[in-house]
Amino acid sequence: MEFIIHETDNGKVAELISDSVAVRNLQDGLDMIQKFLFSDTNKIIVRKENIVPEFFDLNTRLAGNILQKFVNYHIKLAIVGDFKNITSEPLKAFVYESNRGNEIFFLEDVETAIARLIK
Repeated sequence: MEFIIHETDNGKVAELISDSVAVRNLQDGLDMIQKFLFSDTNKIIVRKENIVPEFFDLNTRLAGNILQKFVNYHIKLAIVGDFKNITSEPLKAFVYESNRGNEIFFLEDVETAIARLIK
């Protein structure tokens, strides 16, 4: 797992850089958390295409299990991608409610994610 750090006047945000799926299961999520647990940032951006598609099927509970760990460890996460054409009503509601909160976000681009995470 490689990350780049975006530095702003209000803090740092780490962005996962990968040409393939990097988050396949709960352990991958925990590995990401561990990397940043004692670092100088608790804000991470992951692109939608770097996450296994099953994550977005809420019936698998993969999203819930992984995201709960991020919340438990006080690490903010923005998942970046196209979420406009979601056909699953439960996923649409989940994305909407997450974006109303302060810890997990589903956003359209990296710039928006950085702004939201450092808010």
